[in-house]
Amino acid sequence: MIDLDAYFRRIGFTGTAAPDRDTLAAIHRLHPQAIAFENLDPLLGVPVALDVAALESKLVRSGRGGYCYEHNLLLMHVLKALGFGVRGLGARVLWGAAEGAVTPRAHMLLCVDLEGRRYIADVGFGGTTPTAPLCLALEGEQHTAHEPFRLVRSGDEFVLQAAIGASWHSLYRFDLQEQFQADYEIVSWYQSTNPNSYFTKNLMAARPVPGVRYALRNAEFSMHHLGGRSERRVLRTAAELRDTLSDTFGVTLAGVANVAGLDALLTRLTAVAA
Repeated sequence: MIDLDAYFRRIGFTGTAAPDRDTLAAIHRLHPQAIAFENLDPLLGVPVALDVAALESKLVRSGRGGYCYEHNLLLMHVLKALGFGVRGLGARVLWGAAEGAVTPRAHMLLCVDLEGRRYIADVGFGGTTPTAPLCLALEGEQHTAHEPFRLVRSGDEFVLQAAIGASWHSLYRFDLQEQFQADYEIVSWYQSTNPNSYFTKNLMAARPVPGVRYALRNAEFSMHHLGGRSERRVLRTAAELRDTLSDTFGVTLAGVANVAGLDALLTRLTAVAA
C-alpha cells in the first residue's frame, strides 16, 4: 500500500484529498513540479524496478525522479488509494518521429473515470508533460498551468497535441485498451537496457515550474518560458551539471546507486560539450 502522507509531503500537497476533480487537478499540477523526469538509472545500467515499494523508495523517499512508467505507475497507485477509478493505457510517441512512422506502444498514461467524465492523466512525458488532467469528452483547447493541449480524434484513437509557439505539435496517439503491469514491465525493460534505446544513450531531465519548463539533454540546459521565449546554454563542467541536476531539477544524486558511474558520466558529457 502506498504511503499517501509521504507522497503528499513529497509533492507539497496540503489540501483535503478526495476522489474529485479538484484533488486530481492539484496532484497533477504538483507532481511533475516536485518529481523530475530523469533517466539516470537506465543511462548508468541500474535496473528500473516498477513494483510499488521500489517506486515509493526511489521517487518519494530518496528524492529521485524517473521516466514515464515510474511516474505514472506511482500516480496510479496514489489515485487508486484515494478511491479514483483509474487504469493504465499505452501510447505510440509521435514527438520527433517521421511523418507516418509506426512507433512502438512505448509510453504510459492513465485513464481516470470521474464524475461522469473520462480524463487522461500523464505526469511523465518529459519536456512536454501536461500539467493538468485532460478531458476526453472536450474538443478544442484545454488550458493547463503551461501550454494549451488538445485531444484530436483519429479513427478509434486519440492524438494528444500541445500548442508550442504558433503551432500544434502531436505528442502521442493512444486508444482506451487497458494495459497491465506485465505490459509495462516488458517495454520498460527494453527501454532501460537496449543499447539502441534513447534512454540508454542520452541524459534527459525535465521539470515544469510556474511560468517555465526546465529541460536538460546531455549537457545542454534549456529554459522555456510561457509565451515562447527560450534560453539555452551548454554546461561546461561536471560540477555545473551536477549542481543543475540537484538544484534546478531537484534530483537527490546521493540516491543514485552507481555513484562512480555517475561521476564518470557527468565528466564525459561535459567534456564532449566543451
